[in-house]
Amino acid sequence: MNKNILSNFSIKQPNALSTLLVLGGLTIGAGLLSSYKVHRNKPVPKTAAPALITLKAQKMADSLEALTDLAFPGNGETWILQQNGKILSLKNGKVSPEPILDLKSKMVEVHNGYEERGLLGIALHPQFKTNRKFYVFYSRPRPTPKPGVRIDHTDVVAEYTLPASGPVDANSGRVIITFDKPDGNHDGGCVKFGPDGYLYISLGDGGGQHDKHGEIGNGQNMNTLLGKILRIDINSDSTYTVPKDNPFVGKPDVKPEIWAYGFRNPYRFSFDKATKQLFAGEVGQDLWEEVDIVTKGANYGWRVVEGTHCHNFTNTPETGCKIDGITMPIHEYPHKEGVSIMGGFVYNGKALPALKSKYFFTDWTGPVWYLQKSGANWVRGDIKLNNIAPGQKITGISEDESGELYVMTNPDTGPGNTKCAVYKVVRN
Repeated sequence: MNKNILSNFSIKQPNALSTLLVLGGLTIGAGLLSSYKVHRNKPVPKTAAPALITLKAQKMADSLEALTDLAFPGNGETWILQQNGKILSLKNGKVSPEPILDLKSKMVEVHNGYEERGLLGIALHPQFKTNRKFYVFYSRPRPTPKPGVRIDHTDVVAEYTLPASGPVDANSGRVIITFDKPDGNHDGGCVKFGPDGYLYISLGDGGGQHDKHGEIGNGQNMNTLLGKILRIDINSDSTYTVPKDNPFVGKPDVKPEIWAYGFRNPYRFSFDKATKQLFAGEVGQDLWEEVDIVTKGANYGWRVVEGTHCHNFTNTPETGCKIDGITMPIHEYPHKEGVSIMGGFVYNGKALPALKSKYFFTDWTGPVWYLQKSGANWVRGDIKLNNIAPGQKITGISEDESGELYVMTNPDTGPGNTKCAVYKVVRN
């Protein structure tokens, strides 16, 4: 979809998925759907549907709990993140019984079933092989709140160093940055190093529904880090510094860490190794999920828009919203097709030539797709991923050093279920 074009649409009755389903930043409530009106413009030109790509999921490990992310430190090893705070090592087909790091003592109590907090993301330092540093995003108990201030928990990005032998001491972490959250959902939680060597961090809008935080919402409030993607330099003697070329450095009442803004819950993002572009999966409210290409200083519209559509949270019909200066997604899909985007990666590996240069992404409910550039637009094709049992939720995607892809599954809605699995995406 051309990012400068808004297509017409009409609202239909919510389906059964709109009866309260939450995971990875999704919150849907029955009765919360409201009237929308979009700007009428030229329709997006129709193009031939891309070909179906059939692939297979090769199981790497199972009997795991609530998987959120993977890391690949080298030598054939995979680190597996569980939402309950444990990082496990997978090597030679076996998962180590003892965790590399257990952050349970640092974290909030993670509830079985629905839960969006916990250990959510990991990034290895670009010089990990020599300095052995890595960074994690997790949720810790709230501090004592000030009068009139609501805090559910605090999200933390911390640095750890892998010792020469034995597990990592949970108390050895160096806290880089923290974020107080008013609600228990919309944490974001993705941390990745960009091709420039800086650390990027995604944060949700603070939680709750419709970003009802202040007069304009946290997504549009430039004096908060919530609802943003951040860019910081962790290679300093202090906790971090702000790169001088960040887009809002020196501007009054604007947090200089902000790289881009206007997000509800950018749960997962990734960098295309070939083009260096940043792709983000933005979890929607009641109606639309979206994929964005994130650029320096850009505004992605939340809570003004959801996808390419005016967002109404007042139960009063919209008559049109101001979209000047908003960067529209490259793709969106309605909740009849999926309800919580898990993000994805542009494929730059060698084992799957049919996927080359395509953005591979999924929805939590199970569908797998790809986006392919077609002129000025991105068009979506279907992926049939064999060997995953029906009813499995896809809770994350990851990419190894060679650009090969992995998916994580859960038969349930969150922590507590120990039948989760890691699969590698291979040829059918």
